[in-house]
Amino acid sequence: MRGWWQEIAGLVLPGVCEGCGAPGSGLCPGCGEVLAGGGAGEGEGPPGTSPGRVRPSPEPPGLPVVHAAVPYEGAVRALLIAHKERGALGLAGALGGALARAVEAAVGVPEEAAGAVGAFEGACGGRRPGPLLLVPVPSSRRSVRARGHDPTRRLALAAAGRLRRAGRPARVLPVLRQGRAVADQAGLGARGRRANLAGALEVVPGGARLLAAGRVVLVDDLMTTGATLAEAARALGAVHHPFIPRTPTGIGGDSAQHEFEQRVAAVIASSPASFEINRNSSETWIVAGGER
Repeated sequence: MRGWWQEIAGLVLPGVCEGCGAPGSGLCPGCGEVLAGGGAGEGEGPPGTSPGRVRPSPEPPGLPVVHAAVPYEGAVRALLIAHKERGALGLAGALGGALARAVEAAVGVPEEAAGAVGAFEGACGGRRPGPLLLVPVPSSRRSVRARGHDPTRRLALAAAGRLRRAGRPARVLPVLRQGRAVADQAGLGARGRRANLAGALEVVPGGARLLAAGRVVLVDDLMTTGATLAEAARALGAVHHPFIPRTPTGIGGDSAQHEFEQRVAAVIASSPASFEINRNSSETWIVAGGER
């Protein structure tokens, strides 16, 4: 409810950019460009940032291969907080666009190959049929009530819509839930967060069947220590073992084999201390800070 009141108030009261405070309504062109990876604000990374693989240090066991769209600092940090904590729902489209870019990087299919919608090529000629299935990391019921909305699910829906408009079948599968209560993550270090979340998530009944319909991508707004995504990947792995059917060249169909897909995840921003963006890139730079 709070988010809807803020949207109504924005129609009648003078607004400011949620990213930098400049006069406007929600998102100024400059902050929009930073979020899209096409520019950099003061103290932020190099201009023209592309989504890349990100790793926390230390890296928790079971962490999937994670790609982030932009670093978590400056305007990006302010925009994510405004959407999540202050109910700035008008930012969902732009934030969802950034998440869609990270999803595309995570699945590793170039844009020019988008004509082959509904299928992903595996090694030795394998094909993984079906759409992209975006599985949002679940928020607790208490957090959803306090915020008045589920920010991660909203962003996943916006990202799926952006992908579909680009010609890539995608839908959101909210099949994860909290199986037990967890403590507030604020103030916990990497080890404390792993202990706090261990075994906390589970797949809803019937979720395993839904997960078999396409390529699964875990999605969240932010990664810091990686504990949440590692736990989400564990919960999915308990019921879902993704594989690509393949038939080696020159071997009959009766000898068909399978190869397992690597679990992948996508986030809008990454922000653990000493967090490397595109670790194998020649232009590695560091992102520090974070709240999740």
